[in-house]
Amino acid sequence: MSAGTDPRLDRTVLPRLDRTVLPRLSPELRPAVDPAALRTRVVHFGLGAFHRAHQAVFTEHAAARSGEPWGITAVAPRSAGTVRELRDQDCLYSLVERRPEGHRTRVVGAVVGALAMGPDAEAVDALLADPEVTVVTLTVTEKGYHRSPPTGGLDTLAGPVAADLAAAPGGRLTTVVGRLAAGLAARMRAGAPPVSVVSCDNMADNGAVLGRVVRDFVRASAWPDRAGILDRMAEAVRFPATVVDRIVPATSEADRAAADAALHVRDTLPVTGEPYRQWVLEDSFAAPRPRWELDGALFVPDVTPYQLTKLRLLNGSHSALAHLGAAAGLTTIAETMATAWGERLVRALCAEIAPTLPAGGPDPAAYADDLVGRFRNPAMHHLLRQIGTDGSLKITERWLPALRELRARGTSTPVLELALAAWVHGTGTADAPADPAAEALFACWRPTAHPAGTVRALLRVIGAADLADDDTLTAAVAHRLTALRAGRVEV
Repeated sequence: MSAGTDPRLDRTVLPRLDRTVLPRLSPELRPAVDPAALRTRVVHFGLGAFHRAHQAVFTEHAAARSGEPWGITAVAPRSAGTVRELRDQDCLYSLVERRPEGHRTRVVGAVVGALAMGPDAEAVDALLADPEVTVVTLTVTEKGYHRSPPTGGLDTLAGPVAADLAAAPGGRLTTVVGRLAAGLAARMRAGAPPVSVVSCDNMADNGAVLGRVVRDFVRASAWPDRAGILDRMAEAVRFPATVVDRIVPATSEADRAAADAALHVRDTLPVTGEPYRQWVLEDSFAAPRPRWELDGALFVPDVTPYQLTKLRLLNGSHSALAHLGAAAGLTTIAETMATAWGERLVRALCAEIAPTLPAGGPDPAAYADDLVGRFRNPAMHHLLRQIGTDGSLKITERWLPALRELRARGTSTPVLELALAAWVHGTGTADAPADPAAEALFACWRPTAHPAGTVRALLRVIGAADLADDDTLTAAVAHRLTALRAGRVEV
């Protein structure tokens, strides 16, 4: 029996993970760098598991291998409880890599500070204006950008954004875009050195998107010096595009028990991930940055080929498996890959979308091979419900651009139609995954409506009126619903 399943382990009597226990851990379990030797030079918005399993690991290894003190202060937009727990552990946590041959656990020490965006607003602003901070990173999910579907810019009429615009400056800001814009404005006014602001969220052109919504906020503000701020930002702030990749499932109680057993200390905030990780960054930085390339990060002139390959093939397949697996009554990605249709779906979707990908990126067929192996990893328990959240935002990035391009060429799109039908089916269920447009989506389901009419209404809700007007497409999607209602996935 492994330590992770040892019933004799009483977690309540274990010492808490913090810096005092590090000397007691065996070397392979300790952080790659002494956390006490780091100082805040990176500010990160988003205290979720993905950042702690991805960018924080790259940054820790870059600090260890370069000898430079790159520490991170992480800012939680909402999770004040996570901030308290992280502080209680001196900002330490463990990462469990789920490998088929057995898990590997290690404490990560790159995070040296944790702040709650609202209560700690003054401290956040001070860091954003600090000359020693030269990199800001974000993992706030697609909805954190508050984009307007028709324009792609900042939705200044959205409640939280409008409230922030009314509150700034001086008032409490609740959106990351507002807080970041206010902090950068203060930095520009102070004449602090240049800074790079790096989106690590799964969006096409994520750097340009982030730069646009931040500038839109400044432009829409009542700040009398907003024109000067925008001019200074054009010189002193860069928004490089990136591609991030690592499957990071939600942490379970079993994961916590396994981490505690491996460390023989109590960790309240462990994260888990697959062995694979990738980071591709546009080589367009305005200021010093961690030498992430020492840990395998790739710096390129244009991330677009990598970005679209990852977004449309990996993220697109993930969403397709999530929505189709949910219709079939499954729970995890590994379960979908154990079906007769799982691998076939991934390969067929990749082949269908491949003609929309630009040259210069990974080979789509080889990429599909890697995806099949990663998704099949029996040690991973990536929940379909987790992947299916915010579906109305995700599919507009992951599926719809490729769907538009293929249909404009006159190419058939049966796999994307099947995936879209699974998403449509899920919006009409009482236990649909969380979605910011859930109410509007559910309202599209009228008892007397023809299925194709429901599909059209749903597409209009997510800003895809052009696809809603494609009668051939909506009829094909509607035709797929009968089998999905019966729990059948027909690839």
